[in-house]
This record gives sequence, C-alpha cells and structure tokens, in this order.
Amino acid sequence: MQDNSDRTDVLTEEQRHRCMSAIKGKNTKPEQKLRKRLWRLGHRYRIGHGLPGKPDIVFPSRRVVIFVDGCFWHRCPVHFQQPKANHDFWEAKISRNVARDALVNEQLSSTGWSVVRIWEHEVRQDIEAVVARVRSALEEQTI
Repeated sequence: MQDNSDRTDVLTEEQRHRCMSAIKGKNTKPEQKLRKRLWRLGHRYRIGHGLPGKPDIVFPSRRVVIFVDGCFWHRCPVHFQQPKANHDFWEAKISRNVARDALVNEQLSSTGWSVVRIWEHEVRQDIEAVVARVRSALEEQTI
C-alpha cells in the first residue's frame, strides 16, 4: 500500500470543484439508512421542519431533533483528516461548520429541543446502537 500523504491533487481545479459541489448536503445514505430503520420500528418523524440548523430528522411531539453529521464536514474526532492542499481554506471552512453546530445546539436546547448528533460512521458501523440512542432520547422527552 502506498503512502499518498505527499501527493498533490490529481484533478484540475475545475474537476475538483465539480466533485466537491456534487456532494449532497441532505438525504445522504447514512440519513436514509437511519430514517428507514426508525420508520420500520414505528417511529414517525418529520423532515424539513424549518428549525435552526435544518435537522435531518425531527420528532415534533417529543421535541427531539437528530443530526447525522458527516465525518469530514463536521470534524469527526475519529475519522477527520485535515486536507494538505489549500489548508487555510479548509481549516476556516470546517471550523465554521463546527462553530455553527455548537450555536445550533444552543439555539435548539434553549427553546426546549433535545439535540442528538450522530456521526455518519456510527450509522454505518452499528445502526442498532444509533437507534438505541434515538429511542433513549425519545423516552427522555416524553410529554
């Protein structure tokens, strides 16, 4: 296996731009996998509820919101690797995302919502553990 740590980008700027702009911000595979599992278990939720931060899954009657955060975009402590190319741009971009996440958590919590943040790798690795976390949050917020 080769070490690619000192390799420069093999794509042109335009190609890289097209690749990055094609990355979905909603309805990602981890989100869909979690939604399908929750729905199959009888948990009814909403999407696109108009709340701060645009939660991926919303349980309005329980005031619980779920965010499925991408490991790269939200600086996962397990999988995040800082890009070597264009370091300043990426550092600023990812830092803004993390700061916005904290602000959104505070806004939602201060208005009575329970916020659950799940890393995309958690959905891929152990969906049952993720479902258990969601169920626990729903039980705690019984109205």
